[in-house]
Amino acid sequence: MSRAVVLLSGGLDSATTLAIAKDDGYDCFALSCNYGQKHAAELRAARKVAKFLGAEEHRQIKIPIGEFGGSALTDKDVSVPEDGGDGIPVTYVPARNTVLLSLALAWAEVLEADAIFIGVNAVDYSGYPDCRPGFIAAFQQLVAVATKRTVEGGTISLVAPLIAFSKAKIIERGTALGVDYSLTVSCYQADARGRACGQCDACRIRADGFKAVGIADPTRYT
Repeated sequence: MSRAVVLLSGGLDSATTLAIAKDDGYDCFALSCNYGQKHAAELRAARKVAKFLGAEEHRQIKIPIGEFGGSALTDKDVSVPEDGGDGIPVTYVPARNTVLLSLALAWAEVLEADAIFIGVNAVDYSGYPDCRPGFIAAFQQLVAVATKRTVEGGTISLVAPLIAFSKAKIIERGTALGVDYSLTVSCYQADARGRACGQCDACRIRADGFKAVGIADPTRYT
């Protein structure tokens, strides 16, 4: 079977992405990163999701990009907004997906993997520059010239299966593939027990997705 590295945050989108990669026939190697998030609940969730969905291996590594601050997800002096807003939100973590994909690429080359899966989607790319189709296409071009494998004639495909999906469509797809969304944590400010605030953008978008599909929301709220 072909191998794939799957970036796994522990949230709804990445869990669905792992299930899709498995359904596509890949042996999946899940990669989660502690980048200085204010809470560790999503990393605990990632371990549960990787085990539940049968990843061949799950690695969690620490990277220091959160030390630079500049995001409500990493900087204790920046509050998570609860009122939406226009433009690129303060929850954007500078260069996060560029760094994460670079790490996934390194592991993919060592594993001789054929693909890297990332769960960016249409709901996100309106706000985050590193969740947009142009970013994915540009990184694929980088992959083509960045590794020994690709320079010597091999390929590593960057796959973003949710790129055109709404949150409702993601939930529909994941439910059909047997994803247990009660294991996932999407909240930007979950508490120590992994319970969601119910107020941040991530919580609102997630709740609206379950409502649109007509599926009971399994999220644990404070």
